[in-house]
Amino acid sequence: MNKLLIGILLCSIGGAASATPWTVDSKNSNVNFISTKKINVAEVHHFNSFSGQLDDSGKFSLTIDLASVWTNIEIRDTRMKELLFEVGVYPRLVLSSNIDLPKLADIAVGGTSVMELSAELSMHGKKQTLSIRVTIAKLSENRLLVVSTQPIIVNAANFALTPGIDKLTAIAGLTSISQAVPVSFVLNLTR
Repeated sequence: MNKLLIGILLCSIGGAASATPWTVDSKNSNVNFISTKKINVAEVHHFNSFSGQLDDSGKFSLTIDLASVWTNIEIRDTRMKELLFEVGVYPRLVLSSNIDLPKLADIAVGGTSVMELSAELSMHGKKQTLSIRVTIAKLSENRLLVVSTQPIIVNAANFALTPGIDKLTAIAGLTSISQAVPVSFVLNLTR
């Protein structure tokens, strides 16, 4: 009888552990984007503050603090926060998607799987549905690596960012800043 109770207890603990949400380890993850100015001058930038979670229903959400933009030039960071992102009004970018949990569970430790995801990107008061291809590696039973298999092209016009880009172009005295911005990410998730 005691063995049966111990078995039931262990099974319930195991079930609770698998229901534990996955959390993005932001210290070991990154979200990058590339800006292109003067037609062919490209620079890689990133965000320093973001968080994310995958819950037990398969809902994934990544929230980026737009005020954490880092371009390696302080005045450009300030201008992007104020003129482009308008962080006083629109402080965050949110990417939401649903993950196929049975497919995720089928990945063996050390294995990978490529998934096509439909994701909603919410930024600057606008929303858009995007198709995102990710590669998921199961590093252990409690650790995943999720990588954008190809860059996600975010068009500034779809998020009412064109006026901000125009302001940045004028204030920096540039001939152009591209409105098509490639974004990529490497996310470590733990539970």
